[in-house]
Amino acid sequence: MSIPSVIETTCVVLIVFSTVMAGCLDSSDTISEEEIDWDKNLIYVEDPLTHEDAREFIVGSPSTNDTWGESFWAVFGNEEGGNCCEHYLAGTKEGWIVNFGGEYPTWSEDRGHTWQEYRPTIFSQIGCMEPKPTLPGQEGLGEGSIVQATNGDLISMGWFPYPSASGADQFYAFLYDAEDEEWTWCFNRTPEPFYDRSWQVEVIGPINGGVYGNGDYASLVISNFWHQVQNVGGQISTDGLNYDYFPFPDRDGNLDSIEVNLISSDLGVEWDFTKPHKEMRSFPVPSGGLYFPNYFVDGTDAYLDTSLNWWSATNQNGSSLPSEYCAFDSSSALHCVLSESNMVTHLMSWDGGESWQNYTYDLSGDASAIEEWEFHSSGVHDLFVLNVRYQSSSGPDIDIAWHVRDFSESLVPDTKTLIGQGDLDSTSGAGADIRFDFASMGILPDGGSFIAYHDSTDPDPLFAVELLLPSEYSDN
Repeated sequence: MSIPSVIETTCVVLIVFSTVMAGCLDSSDTISEEEIDWDKNLIYVEDPLTHEDAREFIVGSPSTNDTWGESFWAVFGNEEGGNCCEHYLAGTKEGWIVNFGGEYPTWSEDRGHTWQEYRPTIFSQIGCMEPKPTLPGQEGLGEGSIVQATNGDLISMGWFPYPSASGADQFYAFLYDAEDEEWTWCFNRTPEPFYDRSWQVEVIGPINGGVYGNGDYASLVISNFWHQVQNVGGQISTDGLNYDYFPFPDRDGNLDSIEVNLISSDLGVEWDFTKPHKEMRSFPVPSGGLYFPNYFVDGTDAYLDTSLNWWSATNQNGSSLPSEYCAFDSSSALHCVLSESNMVTHLMSWDGGESWQNYTYDLSGDASAIEEWEFHSSGVHDLFVLNVRYQSSSGPDIDIAWHVRDFSESLVPDTKTLIGQGDLDSTSGAGADIRFDFASMGILPDGGSFIAYHDSTDPDPLFAVELLLPSEYSDN
């Protein structure tokens, strides 16, 4: 059954599922649209049986423990770009699911049916260093970061820990040029002896970066380890390939202050895909530059302008933002998320942070601790999705996703989905027996989300792609 035929079917059925698939329907059962409506006229955008591993996840009420039914998601493992401990997921406006959880950029252009990997074989980049050979036994240990820039390029950085005889880390920039539709790469020098997983974000241009060069945009990369433990800065590039060390201001610094315009309008669809991983703790500013909420120890925000100069910053009413974790989408909404104790609060502003709407997800009745979380939004579909992994009071970790459809009307979620079996206790950090190092997710142009999770069905983290969507999404 083709995807268009499934989308166009409005009354019946999808299909009969074999009992050999774990968690699937009995062979005598079918799914009808009436049975899975859940007030949103949900349909499958494609036949779940066309995926090698389609699993049913429980869907229920966001405010109670009521279960409404089950929906199929397509499930993938580290063969599709992850590693032992995580996936680094991103989406593109062209509909790619991108994963740089492992050694090289990996992507699917067809909702996970087929996968490609960019593995460079010829070194030819001008200005790049010659790569050093990998030590035997160290193959496959790389990991990276990736995000789409507003012009459609994919900017990414790979980290190879201690792969050479010298013992030094290696860094490889990978750039997908959207205009040329080609991948290129560059081996860069290392700023520190130990770097760890990187986070990456676009600095909105045009950039006049002085000694760092000029470009349509800049790409900023920080180290998870060094940025959290010590404030030693990151790496920046104005061509997406050649990176230089880039210092950050001291957290207790006293910089000149500037008001930054965070009011936006008429943002293009590309703004649904520029959000970096939340641990970047910054977001691109549509008027230019990059904003770091709550950067300084006194709670003041920081701003990196298009000349790559640092400022202490406020929004136009003189305020700081309420959370380190914020992002725009194409609707021009500014979303911020704040996690405190066993509660997660979603805040949204239409006026650049002058006024806020909010909704709090209270997990205090079920969770002993919130371990990982991430969010994403689609302005095109008026959709906000929050993914949380929490330690349940009974022991195992639970992966859950809340969907807020029509967030412009209300921030109250419509559904909650239990991702996976929720039967495994894992944690982040080297030395843990079972690792799930960070949450990661995205939303496709068709409105389907894809979310990393972990349960007992696989020794390594998995990720799943949503198949059941509101029928109205196919009209957007």
